[in-house]
Amino acid sequence: MPSRASDAQRAGSQGLPEIHTLQSGRQRLHVLPTLGGALAGWEWQRDRKWLPLLRPWSADPEKLYATACFPLLPWSNRITGGGFDFNGKHYPLSPNRPGEPYPIHGDSWRQAWTIVSQADDRMALELDSHRCDGDPYVYRARQVLTLRENALEIELRVTNTGEETLPYGLGLHPYFLHDAQTRLQFRSRGVWLSGPDRIPTGFSRELPSGWDYNRAASLQGGLIDNCFEGWDGLAMIEDPARGLRLQMHTTDRSGYVLMFRPNGLPYFCLEPVTHPIDAFHQPNQPGLIALAPGEDMVLLTRFTVCEIAQEPVQATTQQTSLAR
Repeated sequence: MPSRASDAQRAGSQGLPEIHTLQSGRQRLHVLPTLGGALAGWEWQRDRKWLPLLRPWSADPEKLYATACFPLLPWSNRITGGGFDFNGKHYPLSPNRPGEPYPIHGDSWRQAWTIVSQADDRMALELDSHRCDGDPYVYRARQVLTLRENALEIELRVTNTGEETLPYGLGLHPYFLHDAQTRLQFRSRGVWLSGPDRIPTGFSRELPSGWDYNRAASLQGGLIDNCFEGWDGLAMIEDPARGLRLQMHTTDRSGYVLMFRPNGLPYFCLEPVTHPIDAFHQPNQPGLIALAPGEDMVLLTRFTVCEIAQEPVQATTQQTSLAR
């Protein structure tokens, strides 16, 4: 990542979105307001070097899915059926990502956010969205990024500024690094299994082999792109090769977390969300919140870092690709 003083200059000279940098103590956070309000990186300083805590942005101005983290609203993941029904009315939605047959992750990631305040260790961004891509949502989003002691805190808020009551959801899409030694742990009581289109087909309390993270487990294995249920809002990532431990904690108690574990790639996603995949078409629309005009909802997530004993790196072969 470029240094703070040269962020805007280098971005402009390369035709890339401007990167704005926050710094506090041993942490540094790089933000891309105009690229969906995404993060370009979160780093930790050790021996005058900066270690990435999230997968760094690939510096591709067209690919939000190549960033370190981005907000999800006014819903997360996929919606089938060409839209959804609510209060006896059908609301159409169109696909919003090339190669993806369903509208995915809301629309805030497709729009430029505006910085409304900034300090050395804190930034607030806002987005006023008015039926983006012809969808029915009119809202104001606010994202507050704060560097606290050994932690990054992200507060995500959405307010319905339209004239209709509609179902809303929130989420974050962080990309974590991993190698053969990395271990992940989070609680769940089961997972929503899915078909080839990654849309849920049914809930299972029996976790498939290699999918159980109720105890610390490896991130090696085949594809997972599913929603786990019964999550208590806490996840731990042990990275002994780099001597780091990350903790993700959310105040939301809906109990859903999405996991994306691609096969053979050096990153994974663990996404705190307020509702499961395609909740719009499940009975009672679980996790979605019906917001009347003027009402809002909030998702608060904290990522904490600490140092642990560093272990020698084991040899491993991994491809490098940005598939999601």
